[in-house]
Amino acid sequence: MDAHARNVGVAFGALLASGATLVCCVLPAIFVALGAGAALVGLVSAFPQMVWLSEHKGLVFSLAGLLLLGSGVLIWRARSLPCPADPRSARACRVLRRASFLLYGTAATAFIAGTFFAFAF
Repeated sequence: MDAHARNVGVAFGALLASGATLVCCVLPAIFVALGAGAALVGLVSAFPQMVWLSEHKGLVFSLAGLLLLGSGVLIWRARSLPCPADPRSARACRVLRRASFLLYGTAATAFIAGTFFAFAF
């Protein structure tokens, strides 16, 4: 498997993990801040897993942080890998690099927002 394609997959995994931090902590805080407590109760009754995520937020944030760290290391190491000489493959290589960087940035932003809402409020 190509290192750039693997990095996109790893960055996507980090995005999913940091998305769990948003579901666990940011979404409930936003609902309560907007006065939509009843909507939050309905959401929790439809998805009771949200309670587990909130109860184990230390584990969720640790796992998300480890995935982000591993993803960042892989993306950092792949930044200097050469792209193929073939123009089509080189273009795909550049697109994958950009996609993995954007996914990683989105995941890191979600993780920071989740950390703020989980531990500051």
